[in-house]
Amino acid sequence: MTEPLQVQRIEEAAALIDPVFRDTPQFVPPALAREVGADMAVKLETFNPIRSFKGRGADYFMRGLSAGQRVLCASAGNFGQAIAYAGRSRGIPVTVFCARNANPAKVSAIRALGAEVVQTGDDFDAAKDAAKAYGADDEGWLFVEDGREPRICEGAGTIAIELAALRPDTVLVPVGNGALVCGIGCWLKDRSPETRVVGVAAAGAPAMAESWRRGTPVSSPEVRTIADGVAVRVPVPEAVDWMRAYVDDVVLVDDEEIRAGLRTARETLGLLLEPAGALGIAAALSHRFDAERPVAVVTGSNY
Repeated sequence: MTEPLQVQRIEEAAALIDPVFRDTPQFVPPALAREVGADMAVKLETFNPIRSFKGRGADYFMRGLSAGQRVLCASAGNFGQAIAYAGRSRGIPVTVFCARNANPAKVSAIRALGAEVVQTGDDFDAAKDAAKAYGADDEGWLFVEDGREPRICEGAGTIAIELAALRPDTVLVPVGNGALVCGIGCWLKDRSPETRVVGVAAAGAPAMAESWRRGTPVSSPEVRTIADGVAVRVPVPEAVDWMRAYVDDVVLVDDEEIRAGLRTARETLGLLLEPAGALGIAAALSHRFDAERPVAVVTGSNY
């Protein structure tokens, strides 16, 4: 059985992680509220050095490592930037495996932060398999997997502590490997159990949603979505277990609905988001949640 995430560690992380990732803007934009038909707030995780929420979990995880430890991971882009950023500040060498078709801007950003990048495989999960094999051949590497490492989830869960001040009745959270929704869900289920936690996945990458529904990992034969940041084909079993414990519902949004979310973010917030970052807004526009005070977590702008 998968070990539960720990609320106490989420609260510890809130006091420890790099302040550049904490206390991000959160408010109710009137124009967005009119579009959604409710007092919808946004939690903006785009105003930090790597322009995504991933820095929270990466910082909390990496601060537990000793200088000189070599770290290996796989990423569609944002997680690799987060690990590279945290590694650079601590003198920890980082190598990131990405798919051959990974977003070039994200790959360049990872390299600019000092990490080595290896591009291999036809998609993110193939790159992850290659990273695992590479690490197995050299015991000097520590392989960290987004969605499997508890401290990554718990660091991301610090978002929940901050957004609790909004007293939301529903929180809409993009779902890729599941670290974010699991961390947020863990804290809210313990400290604010009346708040519904809703994961939002891309219809073209439904593996995590289907796994949550069935209660067991279910892989997809392929992924087809503009939201590369959540294009997961093979679920992480631990993340599925945590989602079953902490998440109330998971909904899907297709690419047209994601594009509508991107347009709405641009028109009502003045923000250019990456597709995965707009999933919560897309869900609010296309689904009925019977919520008076929903919050969409806006996760990234590395488009």
